[in-house]
Amino acid sequence: MLSDLPLPSRQTARRGTVALFLLLAASWPGLLGEITTEMIISAYIQVSVFVAATLLLIYSAERLFNVGVGDLLKSSKRFEVPIAAALGATPGCGGAVVVVAAYTSGNASFGAVTATLTATMGDAAFLLIATRPDAAAVVLPLSLVVGTLSGWAVDAAFGRQPVKPRRVGAMDPPLIGTVSWHHKAYLVLAMTGLVFGVLELMMIELPIELEILVSGLALAGAAVGIAIWVVSPIRTMANARDKPVFRMAEETSFISIWVIGAFLTFEYFVAFAGFDLAAAFSAVAPALPLIAVLVGFIPGCGPQVVVTALYISGTIPFAALIGNAISNDGDALFPAIALNPKVAILATLVSAVPALLVAYAFYLLAPNFMN
Repeated sequence: MLSDLPLPSRQTARRGTVALFLLLAASWPGLLGEITTEMIISAYIQVSVFVAATLLLIYSAERLFNVGVGDLLKSSKRFEVPIAAALGATPGCGGAVVVVAAYTSGNASFGAVTATLTATMGDAAFLLIATRPDAAAVVLPLSLVVGTLSGWAVDAAFGRQPVKPRRVGAMDPPLIGTVSWHHKAYLVLAMTGLVFGVLELMMIELPIELEILVSGLALAGAAVGIAIWVVSPIRTMANARDKPVFRMAEETSFISIWVIGAFLTFEYFVAFAGFDLAAAFSAVAPALPLIAVLVGFIPGCGPQVVVTALYISGTIPFAALIGNAISNDGDALFPAIALNPKVAILATLVSAVPALLVAYAFYLLAPNFMN
């Protein structure tokens, strides 16, 4: 059982402090409490359930076919980068997270990480597919191609030798071997929440009674995830030999904390500093692709979902959308930052180059494309 394991006290204390802050902020009367609670719910329904589903699918496939994604990338040689890009291009962030995990284990090159982070559109892809499938049919394949070319270029420049993470213990996470009731509860809550997450992406309105139920489900799922994260002996990614449900729950919980942090930072900035993203986009037309690319630097999927929603509403052109899609790294950037901040920042900056080139190519040569 997880509770029987020795816990790293400093790590648990730090994580417990974060959990206490979230509890106090969510319980605080007024606007602070409302925003915090709403963002925890949004982070769970819009991001966590999709990450959980993707990770569970990938890890279950690894166990079923007895082939790890890291081993597949390592043995693929010249196909390593396209495979990494394809995993990144799948909707959601789970595929890109797996590639980042393979990189931290020394099984993937920096080019593969660049490819997957460049190709991924994160959870914003679900929204685009549900509302503008015609645009998604262009954005996702194009991101795949750009990601592949970027990864090959990086490997050609730096070599295929993987760059190992700096964080102590990241390369050798402990093998737990068991699945506790916490992980099983998280699985049930996440798979139930996935249904409502899909309905939300499809913009299907629910009765108020069901909305209240969904909010309660999301808070329960987020609470279980936070509890798993606080008491976990794992720093970032789980051992590849652990069971799929365990790996899914542990890694999704870890990513979810960063997602909640990103959501709260963005919303606190909007609410208490008066930042208006829509106004920033509408300020100067020629700067729209650049602004969208810069927004893509923000970790997590929240701001990227906002950019996609602005495109769907007609506020920004396709050039801005494709620039953001290529530059944003989704939630996969969180484990990369935790394991090696320098490499994560470098990968993000590298992805900005093709993002700007492709965005302004559309802006200058096909300004009305997909608008």
